[in-house]
Amino acid sequence: MATVHLIHGFLGAGKTTFARRLEASLPALRFTHDEWVTRLYGADPSADLFPEYHRRVSEQIESLWPRCAELSIDVILDVNFWSRRERDDTRARAAAVGANSRLYRLGCSDDEAWRRIEKRNHDLRGALFIARETFELLKDRFEPLDADEARIEVANSLG
Repeated sequence: MATVHLIHGFLGAGKTTFARRLEASLPALRFTHDEWVTRLYGADPSADLFPEYHRRVSEQIESLWPRCAELSIDVILDVNFWSRRERDDTRARAAAVGANSRLYRLGCSDDEAWRRIEKRNHDLRGALFIARETFELLKDRFEPLDADEARIEVANSLG
């Protein structure tokens, strides 16, 4: 039976670093949203076009990972999971194809997250450029996990 690994955390929390490490420790297929966007649309797509690019990549990932899980291939979803609805929908889709799901929470202070992003912005290698204004704006869209959501807390040592 496959496991679908959901990675949750705000920008700069270390989600992709953790997802890569998890991928290396498991036989699993990793889907990292930002890597797909940068490969298809560049590291700094225009703000006007980004919502459409985000939607397109999300649809592609959502069309692929359930089939992998159905084929008993573990899947790592490094796609943020900023809303409870996204997390619930993904857990339900995993169950519908006979897979388990496991949720990981990564977090750090805003200061540490911004420090990591500034460092990453100088050497993107598959990551998206994040401006400080974007970082601040997106804070309002981030929903922390609810108390009833079983999770694995990941130690904040990914810097």
